Amino acid sequence: MADGKSAKLNRLNRIAGQVRGVAQMIEDDRYCIDILTQIQAIKSALAKVESQVLKDHAACCVAEAIASGDPEDQRQKFGELVDLFERNRR
Repeated sequence: MADGKSAKLNRLNRIAGQVRGVAQMIEDDRYCIDILTQIQAIKSALAKVESQVLKDHAACCVAEAIASGDPEDQRQKFGELVDLFERNRR
């Protein structure tokens, strides 16, 4: 999992650099389509990080709740996921 953490942090650092680059593009009055293209790339990169964090949550937190046999912990972990997806639908 440490390698996964490092990979996610590296990706987030690259995204931060991209965001700074977009800010500079706006400052330099670059062509709007070029800026929008970079914003789409940032959104895509963030989606990949989000997907990996979700996979990690399912593989660790949810799996541990299932293995624990604790119905309340299982309901809580499942409820967190449902709440997250409901917030994203809005």
